[in-house]
Amino acid sequence: MADPSDDSSIDAHVHIWTSDTVRYPRDPHYSGPAYEPAGFEPEELLSHTRPAGVGKGVLVQMSFYGTDNSYMLDAIAEYKPIFSGVAVVNHHASGVRDEMLRLARRGVRGFRILPGEEGGDWLKTPGMSTMWRCGAEQGLAMSCLVNPGFLPSIDEMCRRFPDTPVVIDHLARIGADGVVRDTDVKTLCGLARHKNVSVKVSAFYALGKKQFPYGDLSGLIRAVYESFGAQRLMWASDSPFQVQPPHTYRGSIDLIRNRLDFLTDEDREWLLAKTAWRLFFDK
Repeated sequence: MADPSDDSSIDAHVHIWTSDTVRYPRDPHYSGPAYEPAGFEPEELLSHTRPAGVGKGVLVQMSFYGTDNSYMLDAIAEYKPIFSGVAVVNHHASGVRDEMLRLARRGVRGFRILPGEEGGDWLKTPGMSTMWRCGAEQGLAMSCLVNPGFLPSIDEMCRRFPDTPVVIDHLARIGADGVVRDTDVKTLCGLARHKNVSVKVSAFYALGKKQFPYGDLSGLIRAVYESFGAQRLMWASDSPFQVQPPHTYRGSIDLIRNRLDFLTDEDREWLLAKTAWRLFFDK
């Protein structure tokens, strides 16, 4: 496995979008929140990452673009080799595997998985099985944006597809309501028995007390670290949301670099670069 450059960290989860809705239209079926700012383009993202010593990022498809990954793909191509991508595809489509392979050829290394309209059976459709099987064959990660209550479903899929790389976004959103529950932490840590599951240690602005320097999250992070090991953890900011006042980009990465005394220097190398490199760049 090649290593990223010595002076460059990797942000494993960032979003970009543009105010140009003519060239890059929004999904007409999108009914979620209206995100601010109107645009957050690659150069603005890099204005935060570069001063913090972060040289690469994993672009995660923005929800209001639906399955049209065009803006992300164009950014990957324009800024190569700075970005890789996590795309959204329609798992109900008959050609979902071909679409995954097409996107992989353009720099996509993972696919976002979200609970959908299937309720308790949201992961049991034939298309989902196709996606997880393709992920195992091609080394493409299933990047799961889930709350703790959905982790048992992820656990079941990991048993069915043990060779599929799986990434749990944002510490499974534990503490998003302000309370870090031991039962949720235990459930997340239980996924460590699956060797191909990794966790993004990310989105500090949205978890626990939601206040810099995010020290209240240290127990959660330590529990995950002790279960998974540093080689299956990766830091991410979830910008631009992390850079909205009173939160800052440096405030997020500083928690990993300077404030968790149980991490060794080698651990920090894995959290800040090597794990994300292995999953999203080293192909």
